[in-house]
Amino acid sequence: MKKAVLFLATLCYGLSYGQEIPEVDITTKNSWFKAGLTAGVPMGDAKDISSFNVGVDVRGQYLFTPHFGVGIASGYNHFFGKDEFDDFGVIPLAGFARYYFQTEGVFVGADFGYGFLTNVDNSGGLYFNPQIGYHNKKWNIYGYYQNTFAEDITIRSLGVGVTYNIMFK
Repeated sequence: MKKAVLFLATLCYGLSYGQEIPEVDITTKNSWFKAGLTAGVPMGDAKDISSFNVGVDVRGQYLFTPHFGVGIASGYNHFFGKDEFDDFGVIPLAGFARYYFQTEGVFVGADFGYGFLTNVDNSGGLYFNPQIGYHNKKWNIYGYYQNTFAEDITIRSLGVGVTYNIMFK
């Protein structure tokens, strides 16, 4: 085990010095703020205690190339409780990556981070949100399968979202 850790550490160290770090220039062509809405149907454990969910999605994105972008994502997803269950929510704090096949058209991506739970005894857990959608210069329309893996419950939601791109100046 020690040899494997040493090997990986040496590999990461060597790769970090073997790459030239390009200068990052934030422009309206490669960076923007995304804001939008989501709506979904709870799956897994969440479908027993919630009927549907709606939310807001906010992101900051930087494109390394015209086809690959990374950024940070957050927002709020409100789950409406069924019967005797109270409403609850998920506040994600995640990094994300997206691959755009063309400058306008289909994209795939995923968010990965931590989902903070509201109005429940559990504080939260691992957050993973794969997406596939359509994009153009101003809009992103996508389907998602959001997962929050908390200690006692796994909250999943299958839904759609739309975001508007606000260019950085």
